[in-house]
Amino acid sequence: MYSTTDRIPNVCKAAVVLALTAGLAASPLAFAEEPAKSDSGSKEITGEIVDMMCYVDHNAVGAKHAECGEKCIKNGGPVGIVSDGKAYLVVGAHKPMNDELAPLAGKTVTLKGKLANNGGVSMLENAEIVKK
Repeated sequence: MYSTTDRIPNVCKAAVVLALTAGLAASPLAFAEEPAKSDSGSKEITGEIVDMMCYVDHNAVGAKHAECGEKCIKNGGPVGIVSDGKAYLVVGAHKPMNDELAPLAGKTVTLKGKLANNGGVSMLENAEIVKK
């Protein structure tokens, strides 16, 4: 059988294989996301407590949705705070704050915590209630 690679010197073959291997090894670095951006200090956010499932799915906010939001948060749905059109997932000291925040669904509250962002998601972690 005739092969065109028979006429290419082995050194050239090795160089091509080495270049392809190096390119494949480095390719994950080209597509790597930015590391998580976090502010080291505390931040206070004043906004409306929301059930994140309904907020993201159909922009459910306000007094009309407070009862439903409270029910969803009590049942373990993710809780968030919406301030100036930006939503933040809210987490306590590495645990949910659903029991504390469920009765506040649809109300304006001030929370304080560490702001973290990654992949387009913003989170207020180690959050605590400052003002109800």
